[in-house]
Amino acid sequence: MVALRRRVARRRRRTVALWRRSLQLRVVTTTTVLTIVVIAALGSVVLARVRDGLLDAKVQAALAEASNGTTAAQDAFRSADRSSTDYDTVAHDIVTRLSSAGGPAGANSVALLPGPEGSQPAPFGVISHDMDSSSTIPHRLQERLQSTTTQQWTYCTLTSTTGEEQPAVAIGSLVTIPTYGLYELYFVFPLDKEAATLGLVRRGLGFAALGLVILVGAIAWLVTRQVVTPVRMAARIAERLSAGRLEERMKVRGEDDLARLAAAFNKMATSLQRQIRQLEDLSRVQRRFVADVSHELRTPLTTVRMAADVLHEARGQFGPSVERSAEILQTQLDRFESLLGDLLEISRYDAGAAVLEVETTDLRRVAQSVVEAMEPLADRRGSQLVVRAPDTPCLADVDVRRIERILRNLVANAIEHGEGRPVEVGVAADEDAVAIAVRDHGVGLAPGEAAMVFNRFWRADPARARTTGGTGLGLSIAMEDAHLHGGWLQVWGESGDGSQFRLTLPRRVGHELAHSPIPLEPRDSARRRRPVGVGQPYQQVSTVAPPGAGRAR
Repeated sequence: MVALRRRVARRRRRTVALWRRSLQLRVVTTTTVLTIVVIAALGSVVLARVRDGLLDAKVQAALAEASNGTTAAQDAFRSADRSSTDYDTVAHDIVTRLSSAGGPAGANSVALLPGPEGSQPAPFGVISHDMDSSSTIPHRLQERLQSTTTQQWTYCTLTSTTGEEQPAVAIGSLVTIPTYGLYELYFVFPLDKEAATLGLVRRGLGFAALGLVILVGAIAWLVTRQVVTPVRMAARIAERLSAGRLEERMKVRGEDDLARLAAAFNKMATSLQRQIRQLEDLSRVQRRFVADVSHELRTPLTTVRMAADVLHEARGQFGPSVERSAEILQTQLDRFESLLGDLLEISRYDAGAAVLEVETTDLRRVAQSVVEAMEPLADRRGSQLVVRAPDTPCLADVDVRRIERILRNLVANAIEHGEGRPVEVGVAADEDAVAIAVRDHGVGLAPGEAAMVFNRFWRADPARARTTGGTGLGLSIAMEDAHLHGGWLQVWGESGDGSQFRLTLPRRVGHELAHSPIPLEPRDSARRRRPVGVGQPYQQVSTVAPPGAGRAR
């Protein structure tokens, strides 16, 4: 039973996936279903019209024939001798003769029943031919006939003497037997021929409807194929273009709308190819320029650094203005050297020359060492650094130097934008991954900024004074370091509620991440503290993972 349910579930998932992927299937199915609905509605109307026509013709013919039979029966009773024996013989003869008459309305069965209460004692009982009158004649027809004394009719079920049943029309009339009063004369006309005709019409309409549905489905399939095939081709070409095969083009056939679409697609692909190549050439020139400038500046920077160190060490021998100039020169050289180091690191990533020096490390100790190194900066900014880590080791194969650089950048960024509030560094691990989160309670991120925080030289507020130095490349380098480990570097932020950066790394190099031990949105965020239904929360989340990595959650 379990295996059967699994097979059914798999087939259902495959059917749903096929339905979502195939535009042609959806169009053909929708067209066929709508055709079936329309044909069913029209078929019902046609069948109702045919049925009503057959029944009306049958009823009119039956009424005429019953009226004639009633007149003949009445004449026979009037001309008979007025004795019960003669009446009984006449009655049997009338019922037999009327049953075998077979007029325009077809064969019929006849029954003669004693009249309503108040008549004289009947000279004979119930006389019927080829039917069970007690179960065939409806009581409502008898009541109507007795109350109106005019010809009445209704639909009924004819029950033969052998017990067979079939739909029929029952018509009742009153006849007068001299001396004895009123008798009820019933004619029952079976509807077997009309039912057979209606069945033949129904089968004909069914076969015609089936053929029409198949024809409409085939036409819809052919028409949609002509439209969907170029679209599928465009999708395949687009996938190849996105994979880097910029020379792929669609075939242009004819001069219709689809041909114009293919021509426009090819023009777009050619334009994109030209622009992409121009951007690649420009990017290559820029990377080469950055690398060349960075390397070329190393030698003069070393010379200037040596001269600046001599001036800085002997600054006490100069006047106050020269001494201050020597200190400013030393500070700016430090910043310039840091910027040059970042540019060289970026150029190594652009050239694909960055490599990992992996060792198994407890990331709790890495986080603690970075926090201790950043405490002087936090003290100057009035922030308190707090480390939250489990008691068990959080081991992972990492390049310690690069992980420390990532954490220094994240902690420095949190101190810079933390507005003097506490900065929390959390460490957690599970069987597959290790995560470090840096949480601040400062200005946070405005809508749209989370997608740009890792861009090179990007600043949230260009007019804001940078008090902790920095080159604008720290988060970009941190992202490259995370990618090199096969990890994630993600950010969450709300304006006025601070932000949280989360670094997630696999425990073993080459393993693919599927989740993180630390939630991206902190538990103390304003949205989680806000009561349900109060306000409209806004949140910025940037999820950046290397190609091929699992989906973050």
